[in-house]
Amino acid sequence: MPVNPSAIGKSYEPVTYAVGREKIREYARAVGETDPVCLDLEAARAAGYADLLAPPMFAVVYSAPSVGPPIFDPEIELNFAMMVHGGQEFEWGAPVVAGDEVTTTASVKDITEADGRGYYVFESVSVNQRGEQVCRGTWTNIVRGV
Repeated sequence: MPVNPSAIGKSYEPVTYAVGREKIREYARAVGETDPVCLDLEAARAAGYADLLAPPMFAVVYSAPSVGPPIFDPEIELNFAMMVHGGQEFEWGAPVVAGDEVTTTASVKDITEADGRGYYVFESVSVNQRGEQVCRGTWTNIVRGV
């Protein structure tokens, strides 16, 4: 099935994530993060943060749920059974700390076809409760056999 680029520019309902102190600690431990500002409240506050600092790739925790709806949107016509992860890129803005509420909106950035594969690129924009952008993500998925 050929790709359907008609959905380029389509946006989806925002997803809000409440950043928890223990979630930051759990994530930091899981990825081997040893920076005390991610694990110890006193160290984080001494460094000028209001609470524990989320490691940069914690962005996946609060932003990935926003990318599910476009992947499964019938208008996109993405064959999930043939999809592989092509890559992701992040640009970070304001730091994310425990207690933040991060709202992420996803949109379809590009849909193209080349060499029998479909390339589906989604963008996520995450802002905190003060409206500051904390992360912009680009998510590329490749569908084989289009």
